[in-house]
Amino acid sequence: MNKLQHNELGNTGIKVTEFCLGVLPMGPLQSDLPEGKCLEIINQAIDLGVNFFDTAEGYKTQPYMGRVLTKNRGDLVVSTKSPAKTYDDMAASVEKSMTELRTDYIDIYHIHSARDGTEVFEERKGALQRLHELKQQQVIRAVGIATHNVKVVSAAAERDDIDVLFVLVNKIGMGIVGGTTAEMVAAIEKAATAGKGLYVMKALAGGNLLSDYNEALSWARRLKGVNSVSVGVVSIKELLQNLKYFGLQTPETEAVSSEIAIKEKKLFILERQCTGCGACVEACPNDALFLEGEKAKANHENCILCGYCSPECPDFLMRLT
Repeated sequence: MNKLQHNELGNTGIKVTEFCLGVLPMGPLQSDLPEGKCLEIINQAIDLGVNFFDTAEGYKTQPYMGRVLTKNRGDLVVSTKSPAKTYDDMAASVEKSMTELRTDYIDIYHIHSARDGTEVFEERKGALQRLHELKQQQVIRAVGIATHNVKVVSAAAERDDIDVLFVLVNKIGMGIVGGTTAEMVAAIEKAATAGKGLYVMKALAGGNLLSDYNEALSWARRLKGVNSVSVGVVSIKELLQNLKYFGLQTPETEAVSSEIAIKEKKLFILERQCTGCGACVEACPNDALFLEGEKAKANHENCILCGYCSPECPDFLMRLT
């Protein structure tokens, strides 16, 4: 039986499977699967050798991981994130994460910052300070930043207070902020040379590259310094198909088709009831939303189906369908 490849995240000493299970798509912001189904997917991944899981305070999926970690902490590596800016707010976020994750330590804790530029390091200086105190106390094993911004990746490569980067990149550059695909690739290589742990998100551009699944993921896996690729799934079948692609050979993966189903998904807005408050526009990290005639509108060419807009709508008018 072939096993999943394990890589060390830069100089952190943390070893992770090349396939990272992104827990966002199964949760309330996207597919909103029943909790039992989410737990089934996560536990199946663990049974098949996956040890790396990515969640966030804002995804509302930390409790799912918590139910798993109480029974199976072992060598599982969990990454989570918070948008907190101040020392006190980050302290509260980490406490909340530990309660929801039901653990006494967290492997990787990120500053959650999609579109922000390099000013993020000054604006969130207090939050970073708290994370580093917790790292010294061995409550956190590594401090990171989750970003879509080329300049942030490049700047983080030169900073001693960032251990791990979770970076948006794909071969068509969809969702990249502050530069081109080539510039993001160069920034990733710079960070890798500096010893940073690197894993990547949106290699399939939020599903927009499903028709080019093999090449899109192969492109991301070939990037110098990338230790793991985070992929979200919403069913056991999708999990098995992805693990088969990543080289896992078991009776379960061999029994499933390698062909990934292409599902056309779009962001749907109930425009008639929209009051034009703009909360969704502010929340969107990809310039995919705008106001027109006091109504929220979507530019589907920019939308990577992240679902960040949905919980910000006070009237619950946004859905991924």
